[in-house]
Amino acid sequence: MADFTLTFLGTGTSVGVPMIGCDCETCHSTDSRDRRCRSSIWLQTPEASWVVDTGPDFRYQCLRAGVRHLDAAVFTHGHMDHVTGFDELRRFTVPLEASMPIHATPATLAVLERMFEYAFNGENRYPGYLKPKAMPVTGPFHLGETRLTPLPVQHGKVETVGYLMERGGRKLCAYIPDCKTPSEETRQLVAGVDTLVIDALRRTPHTTHMNFDEALAFSEEVRAQRTWFTHLQCEILHARDDTTLPAGVRLAYDGLKLTW
Repeated sequence: MADFTLTFLGTGTSVGVPMIGCDCETCHSTDSRDRRCRSSIWLQTPEASWVVDTGPDFRYQCLRAGVRHLDAAVFTHGHMDHVTGFDELRRFTVPLEASMPIHATPATLAVLERMFEYAFNGENRYPGYLKPKAMPVTGPFHLGETRLTPLPVQHGKVETVGYLMERGGRKLCAYIPDCKTPSEETRQLVAGVDTLVIDALRRTPHTTHMNFDEALAFSEEVRAQRTWFTHLQCEILHARDDTTLPAGVRLAYDGLKLTW
């Protein structure tokens, strides 16, 4: 097993691709790379297995990728496309006393606790029920030997973070799926990162997401060794748009695995 494996469970925007009622070229594409579930990743190391975000496609994503064990779930923010598959975590807490550590900022935990009050209230400690354990993210924390540092970013009016993941002092990966403007703190934290996974919704401008030009500029600024675009809209056709990107920058797609 590799020391660190990242699997893209989903690389799509909030409505997914194909999008309901859309007749564009991408939504009718037969290329599997154009079929995008809502954005989420699965991380595996010799000591731990966790996901970042559980959107509405989470059950299908786990079945497709073969996710059979999780030690934790990590969340970036409380938007629908990143949290509404939360209850599917119940399959990973089947034993009576098993619990699932839920790492999220206090604001995101508040959203989860409101939406899934029945899981957090402590009254449903039965086999087969989800038993979350709230772990507020206020700074760096560890999952196994991996250090995760929250990366504050501007994404509309919602408190949002990405995560920098390091092992042995090496900046392996920065995952920032929803972002319009990274904070100065985030720019400094990810400088020189091996792999940047960044929100790049489409080519045209958007009020709460980076477009291709903005994501490319950020990648160049932080000197990422390689960059993968995610959270893609159906304006993007993989076979056409992937070939236009500069060296070291690619479009991610569902099922893609990166290893270190």
